[in-house]
Amino acid sequence: MNASDPPVHRRSVLRAGAGAALTGALTAGCADRGDAAGASTGTGTAAASPKNTPATATTGHPAPHPAPAPRRFPGQPARIDHGPRDRARVALTFHGQGDPAIARTVLAEAERAHARITVLAVGSWLDEHPEMARRILDGGHDLGNHTQRHLDISAMGEAEAYAEITGCAQRLRRLTGSIGTWFRPSRTRYATPLVQRLAARAGYPHVLSYDVDSLDFTSPGAAAVTRKVAGEIRNGSVVSLHFGYADTVAALPLLLTEIDRRQLRAVTTTELLT
Repeated sequence: MNASDPPVHRRSVLRAGAGAALTGALTAGCADRGDAAGASTGTGTAAASPKNTPATATTGHPAPHPAPAPRRFPGQPARIDHGPRDRARVALTFHGQGDPAIARTVLAEAERAHARITVLAVGSWLDEHPEMARRILDGGHDLGNHTQRHLDISAMGEAEAYAEITGCAQRLRRLTGSIGTWFRPSRTRYATPLVQRLAARAGYPHVLSYDVDSLDFTSPGAAAVTRKVAGEIRNGSVVSLHFGYADTVAALPLLLTEIDRRQLRAVTTTELLT
């Protein structure tokens, strides 16, 4: 932590304005397009490597502020499940898919509490909502790769799995100037050795897993999501959450309050490991 870090979020900050934001998102419609939903059918395969493709925005002009690129963290394994256990920091990671109105509310709630999150975006979601990439980055959050179509990558052959990784990477580069800071495989908690190798080939030194699963994609209710996370979170935890679910939106202020009560700090995954 350094002098430029934002202050630790306070419970009073969480309460201010949360009701209006939640009401707007919940009434906007909560069609579920998260982990259990399919996405578009294109693989997004391109001839150029995502590491070498020029950074362009959707207009064809250079991206205004190139996003951070993946980096290697010495001493960390190829698959990262959590951060250091001796520092009072946690990372809330969100699978980026679903209703963009709900996604914007999640981002606003986090920012109101001076928290930063990590978003692993699905490439087909970025095709439909390209503005979300810059919105995430402008809020100070991490943005990463959660494959192009969000299919079961563990069941794919080498060529198809690599196309899933690079397809999303190319979209991220086109929109932000970077292939994203992290890669998380789709439909699985743990990457297979093959997927780890393919991610490294695509430019991601680590694959990002998690040690706390909120199970919010099962829509168990906001109270159940809060209890599940609160019962397992600790120093260094990486929590799996999702855009696109009303339960997640409703639970987030409660989760951030609980994180604050425990004197933890919600940071990006990059900050967690730095």
